[in-house]
Amino acid sequence: MRRVAKVMLVLATLAALLAARGDAADLKIGDAAPNFRNLIGVDDNRHSLSDYGRAKLVVVVFTCNHCPVAQAYEKRLIALQKKYDAKGVQFVAVNVNKLPDDQLAAMKTRAEQKGFNFPYLFDATQKIGHQYGALVTPHVFLLDRQRKIAYIGAVDDSMQPGDVKNSYLRDAIEAQLAGKKPPQQTTTAFGCGIQYE
Repeated sequence: MRRVAKVMLVLATLAALLAARGDAADLKIGDAAPNFRNLIGVDDNRHSLSDYGRAKLVVVVFTCNHCPVAQAYEKRLIALQKKYDAKGVQFVAVNVNKLPDDQLAAMKTRAEQKGFNFPYLFDATQKIGHQYGALVTPHVFLLDRQRKIAYIGAVDDSMQPGDVKNSYLRDAIEAQLAGKKPPQQTTTAFGCGIQYE
């Protein structure tokens, strides 16, 4: 089973490299986070970054339904939102893929089945994915109190929960809540390449 997962991870990484586009944004640590407005959520409401103005930190995660790597991280994202909710951290998942399995109706079903405790938004224009420079699912962007980029990269260092040695996103959140810089501000995100048109 682990061998199959490793093969899938290698294939997903190759797909991500092939999916990289020259017109993707080149966000750096300290840059202002690209704003998003009126993205439809699985709750049928429109969501904007400004909706989360009370949050101390916002974690924008580009993800989708079909990717096995994204699926492997769903429970971890749910657990992180639960752990840090009372500390003022808001997770927001964004899907920009347009494959049949990634359409809004399928997103609604998956969010309900998996018990997502964070907004799950769809951007059919793919604009926000380009603005952030998201290349894979999952691809994480941690926004600080001023909504500047504090961390970019992976959730952690292994698709397999039992093999995780470095919890990059958790460590970045903890550092930011303590008023410090994350120990690692950028890491290499891995997953399935986002299907840009």
